Amino acid sequence: MDSAATTSDQFDLVVIGGGPGGYGAALYATSAGLNVAVVEKGEMGGTCLNRGCIPAKAYLETAAVQRHVAHAGDFGIESSAPVVNFGTSQARKQKIVDGIVKSLTGFMKSKKITILNGTGTLGPDKTVTVALNEGGTTTITGTHVLLAAGSVPRTIPGFEVGGPIMTSDEVLMLTEVPKRLIVIGGGAIGCEFASTFADLGAQVTILEGLPKILPGLDADLANVVVRSFKKKGIDIKTGVKVSGHTPNGFGGTRVHFGDDGESLDVDAVVVSVGRRPFADHLGLQGTGVTVTDRGFVEVDAYCRTGEPGVYAIGDLINTPQLAHVAYAEAILVTKDILGEGPAPVNYDRVPWAIYCHPEVAWAGPGEEAAKAAGHEVVVAKHQFRANSRAQILGELDGLVKIIAKKNPDGTAGQILGVHMVGPWVTEQLSGGYLAVNWEATVAEVAEFIQPHPSLSELFGETVLSLTGRSLNA
Repeated sequence: MDSAATTSDQFDLVVIGGGPGGYGAALYATSAGLNVAVVEKGEMGGTCLNRGCIPAKAYLETAAVQRHVAHAGDFGIESSAPVVNFGTSQARKQKIVDGIVKSLTGFMKSKKITILNGTGTLGPDKTVTVALNEGGTTTITGTHVLLAAGSVPRTIPGFEVGGPIMTSDEVLMLTEVPKRLIVIGGGAIGCEFASTFADLGAQVTILEGLPKILPGLDADLANVVVRSFKKKGIDIKTGVKVSGHTPNGFGGTRVHFGDDGESLDVDAVVVSVGRRPFADHLGLQGTGVTVTDRGFVEVDAYCRTGEPGVYAIGDLINTPQLAHVAYAEAILVTKDILGEGPAPVNYDRVPWAIYCHPEVAWAGPGEEAAKAAGHEVVVAKHQFRANSRAQILGELDGLVKIIAKKNPDGTAGQILGVHMVGPWVTEQLSGGYLAVNWEATVAEVAEFIQPHPSLSELFGETVLSLTGRSLNA
């Protein structure tokens, strides 16, 4: 036990899991005056910090630097052909992760949060038994308990992890760039890895079972990503299922896929078919907590389980598997514990971000989804290639697309969705996110002044065009 403040076995809140949801809840609840304990079997920060968001984005930044150097000549900077030392990249990534883990753990201790290093299981009466990493067990109880055990990568039959077969966990430990790489799964995580390694010089193939990559993404945005990926040399095969692989005895393998018995020899395979909730070791016997057939803990709109005083958040429940959603759920739970009557999280309007190149970001429904929901819509979209800052950066691929309700007189009214693909759009979405969540109208947002020259001007100009008048269209 690493007790930062107390040796008591009774807490206002016991959190099982130290990922974004877990540590977010601990910090927020502590700031509200609650006495909190966190049970975490590994490093603080969970998947996001140790095996997900942060290390993956460090890889993507390495890929960005590679692109900049490769195109330095376009800016009049003469340089020799870049050489990727991925061992150095790996060390840099790990230094970033280790530094954040250390800072986070120290900050939690400074806030007098009790940290127990071990595996927690929930029993009756909100009792948590902790199998300590150092040996032995201890038992603590909470007036409230929060389950935040996170998720693990899903796997598929015939592609057990080992050798050239990796999930998002193992690929983040590579020390060299594979020459030939298959990514199984064309979702957000798969596309980020495909983009990274293609930019670093790998020959990349995406195998996706559905008719298109990034399913659920607005079609106009998905088409931009596909075109950009093809320019990178990424081979995208959709509507195909993998059937197995045959190791070649030299560290690589031959992957078999498709109805026609196609195969491809590669040095590595990244299985990226989503993540499953990790409720395996939570116990739950003798409690009212229920788990679905898919492994999700069942909760209501306030993240309350069937056991009074017990909550669940993050990847453990069937909500968007995003760290920032887990933060929002952590705040919701704390406010509910305090009796503050919080509003449930509006999952239809949360911000989404995919950090491949080009980046993708959105809030609210896309055009197809808005129409399917019964809305009559007005749509505007503008290309980044017409934006002066994008031209300066040399980043021309992408667009901003805005979906608004159509008023009875045919004009554009409330902004329903803001969708972006292109340079640094993950950093530009905030204005669109606020517009969607404040249910702002086109006329209201068109009053906003955007700095010039800036990438964010494109959002402003796209909104302005929906008023029927425009500067540049």
